[in-house]
Amino acid sequence: MERKRRIAILGSTGSIGRQTLDVVREHRDLFEVELLVCRSSWELMASQAREFDVNNVVISDENHYKELNEALEGTDTKVFAGMKSACDLVAAEDVDIVVASMVGFSGLAPTIAAIKAHKIIALANKETLVAAGSIVTSLAEKNGVPLLPVDSEHSAIFQCLLCAQGNKVEKLHLTASGGPFRTWDKESIAAATKDSALNHPNWSMGAKITIDSATMMNKGFEIIEAKWLFGMPMDKINVVVHPESIVHSMVEYEDGAVIAQLASPDMREPIQFALGFPERHSLSNRKLDFAAVGKLTFWEPDIDKFPALGLARRSMERGGNIPCVLNAANEIAVAAYLEDRIPFYGISDIAGECIEEFGIIREPSIEDIFTTDREARELARGKVESISKKA
Repeated sequence: MERKRRIAILGSTGSIGRQTLDVVREHRDLFEVELLVCRSSWELMASQAREFDVNNVVISDENHYKELNEALEGTDTKVFAGMKSACDLVAAEDVDIVVASMVGFSGLAPTIAAIKAHKIIALANKETLVAAGSIVTSLAEKNGVPLLPVDSEHSAIFQCLLCAQGNKVEKLHLTASGGPFRTWDKESIAAATKDSALNHPNWSMGAKITIDSATMMNKGFEIIEAKWLFGMPMDKINVVVHPESIVHSMVEYEDGAVIAQLASPDMREPIQFALGFPERHSLSNRKLDFAAVGKLTFWEPDIDKFPALGLARRSMERGGNIPCVLNAANEIAVAAYLEDRIPFYGISDIAGECIEEFGIIREPSIEDIFTTDREARELARGKVESISKKA
């Protein structure tokens, strides 16, 4: 790289945001941080801004603007509030690459603003493509913007596809850890507490993403994301449970050859690959010791125990705005589960009912997507209330 890449991080205080800053710490000669955005964790973001001498920060929850502004008095950092500010600042000339790592639907608007401003997108927000995949990918193509995947599975597929050399791809194989309940029976899963669901065996992630892993909704979302990122039909995207989380995903070619990407479970590797692409750089992560790994295991996911996988495919069958409904209903249901208002399987029950009941818009505009998100959340909240009253 001829000069430092200037980075904006949407969701700097979340798991991906913090690990992105770990990468920058290792390679201050390659990267600098121009903009940080977070929802409400103003204290941590103030500390990040000081450490990395960040020019601009945005707190999307405007109630914390005063506290953040006071915390950064005496620095050169300019403080803003609200998502409109985030959308304006990602489009600034002094931003080269945007790490889209805000959790949930909230990441869609600033990601679209960055695409329209021709920024490179390091995409870690599944919900952006789940809710508006056709719109986002078409907009990226129109603006000549690369969508560089940061999810470990999609980064793995992206890396494997670099070996394609124009040859036909037969199938994509997404690996799944299986989450904390991969060996539990259905009755035990039904009674699972949030503490159990948050105890992921392999990865350290935020609460919402960890629950999505426990339900395997995250893997359902990744199927949809892979469809849009790589232009593959849904029936050519397979999921296989791989509890060691060493093989991050695989690409199968028409001659039966399969190319896999392997690494220790550490999100800094795909983050750094996206930030530095096409170059690779040194990283102080744990390197694979194949003798210590010993064996790698794989098995089919159990759709009966993890119905969210089927819901993702069903939402794409219905098409149009329905994947957006799935995402919105899931966000509401996961929040309710974390508040002990619904049981574990209430998450998939609510999401499933919403995608069947909601009206389809076959070719939604971006305005339709935002309206769908708002109305689907209301529908899901009503279902949460109904379950809560029965309990």
